[in-house]
Amino acid sequence: MRKVLVLNGPNLNLLGTREPELYGRETLDQIGASLTDEARALGLEVDFRQSNSEATLVDWIQQARTGHGGIILNAGAYTHTSIAILDALRAFGRPIIEVHLSNVYRREDFRHHSYVSLAATGVIAGLGAQGYSLALKAMATLIDRT
Repeated sequence: MRKVLVLNGPNLNLLGTREPELYGRETLDQIGASLTDEARALGLEVDFRQSNSEATLVDWIQQARTGHGGIILNAGAYTHTSIAILDALRAFGRPIIEVHLSNVYRREDFRHHSYVSLAATGVIAGLGAQGYSLALKAMATLIDRT
């Protein structure tokens, strides 16, 4: 399965306008379009989604068990709060890469803890939108190994 689910959590739909000095000026649509092009070059297919709802994210992670070879996840604030997302990720059984646009370790203390990291194969943080691209390249390698 060379299809990768790329999930984006709450408030990421506001990229480009929400605190651009922290998160950058690229919109989520621009990131998704760029990632889709990069995926083709890697022989992957990207399924790019965003939701502000924890329940929807959990549903999508559960559904990914049949049809996706890996998950790239920027869970936004749910990174630091959602045991439900952690449990769904643990049931996935394939590579998971956690992505953060900002360096969470240079921010508030509560952002230093990640439930997602407990299930993630790897974590990329602080490199802005480029983090998604790096995650996709890493995912191509991880999928080839499984």
